[in-house]
Amino acid sequence: MDIKEYFARISYQGSHNKPDLATMSDIFQHHIQAVPFENLSIHCGESIELNLEATYNKIVRKKRGGWCMENNYLLSWVLKTLGYDVTLLGAKVYVAELDAYPDEMDHLLLQVELDGKSYIVDGGFGMAYQLWQPMELISGTDQPQTPGIFRFQEESGTWYLEKVKRKQWVLNPSTSTPQNVENEVCRRVYLFTLQPRDIEEFRGCNAHLQTAPDSLFVTKSICSLQTVDGIRALVGWKLTEIKYNYRDNMDLVEIRILADEEIEKTLKEKFNITLDKKFVPVNTSRLSLF
Repeated sequence: MDIKEYFARISYQGSHNKPDLATMSDIFQHHIQAVPFENLSIHCGESIELNLEATYNKIVRKKRGGWCMENNYLLSWVLKTLGYDVTLLGAKVYVAELDAYPDEMDHLLLQVELDGKSYIVDGGFGMAYQLWQPMELISGTDQPQTPGIFRFQEESGTWYLEKVKRKQWVLNPSTSTPQNVENEVCRRVYLFTLQPRDIEEFRGCNAHLQTAPDSLFVTKSICSLQTVDGIRALVGWKLTEIKYNYRDNMDLVEIRILADEEIEKTLKEKFNITLDKKFVPVNTSRLSLF
């Protein structure tokens, strides 16, 4: 594994001699605009390994993406290599349709200590709730970013991440988004504690999420990538492209349903992904990702 090869993968040409916030933020921005959040392996007969060398080979050399346990595990290696103080944390992702958090942790994120402050770095959430910058770990303070306003709320040692949602101007409205989700003003994203985790603690979660019949990642094929001014996402056959803050605090949303013969070309042109095996799109869950 070579840090220069990783930098080439994310098209990063900035300095990296000093482990400061500006450098970390710049690398992070390049990562989320180059490396998709995706679970396509599950839907083309591949297993997702919780192994740093395998993840490096997949994301850096094969130019694929990955989910949280791949993206953030790789980012932890990158940041540690550059001299940052990094700790793995575990989170539970909020399910809006159930108004609940799961019993077991199902998300990996990073805590970075820098100049006496603590930051959350999460390059593995994807979709419209992907952070675009590291967030300072402070409770109750709005932290505006291009995708919207994020903030943490801390209660008795448990931290909650939430995002204030903008209005959306949908060019071709779809009825597939549940009404209660559309009417949200603020979306809970996940909860976590600051208990340090070891990567081994995510092995059960990694296996469960790619095999359980009710897992979101089994019931939906997902590929999302942050762009210069928004996000594009392919969920099943539905391609959604969002331009953030298009006008008057409103996001522009365009949705298109693809034909089977368009999928491979779209993955290549929109996400720079070429798959080794036959990909079968899936979207059987009613859970909303936006």
